[in-house]
Amino acid sequence: MNVEVTSLPGIGVRKEFSLSKVDRRIGVVDHRDGGTDLIFTRVGDSDSTVQIPLSEVEARTLASLLGAPQLVAQLREEHRDLDGVSTRSLPVPPNSPYAGRRLGETELRTRTRASIVAVLRAGQVFASPGPEFGFVGGDMIVVVGTNAGLDAAASILTHG
Repeated sequence: MNVEVTSLPGIGVRKEFSLSKVDRRIGVVDHRDGGTDLIFTRVGDSDSTVQIPLSEVEARTLASLLGAPQLVAQLREEHRDLDGVSTRSLPVPPNSPYAGRRLGETELRTRTRASIVAVLRAGQVFASPGPEFGFVGGDMIVVVGTNAGLDAAASILTHG
C-alpha cells in the first residue's frame, strides 16, 4: 500500500492512500498540536476533501475499531482447528466499572476461564497484558475462550 505523506507547514502532516474499491482517498492529518483529522477526498479533486476533526478519545476508538478485526481474524485463523476455542474483540466501555482499573481487578480469567491476549489502544497493541495493566475506557480487548466465557467476559466488562 502506498501511503502519501505531505508536510503541511505550520499545521502538521497529511497521510493518505487510495482506496481500491471506490474513487476516493482516505487518510489523516496529524496536527502539530496533537489533534487528528480524518480526511476523505475524491481522487484528483483536492477541493472535494471532507475533513472531520476527531477528539483524542474518538481517534483512539477509531484506531481500535480498525485494528481489532485484523488481530481477531489472525487469531481465529490460528485457532480454527481447535474445537471449542473462540476469539473475540470486546470493548471496555467508557462507563465500564473497570475503566481506570487494573486487569487483575476484573478476575476475568478466574470468573470466565477466558484469557485476554491483547489490548488495543490508540492504534497500539499491548500483547499479553499482565494483571497490573490499566484499562482505559475505549480500549478494545482481544479475548480467547469458549463462547460462554466470552459472553461472560463481555458482561463483566460492561456491568461488573
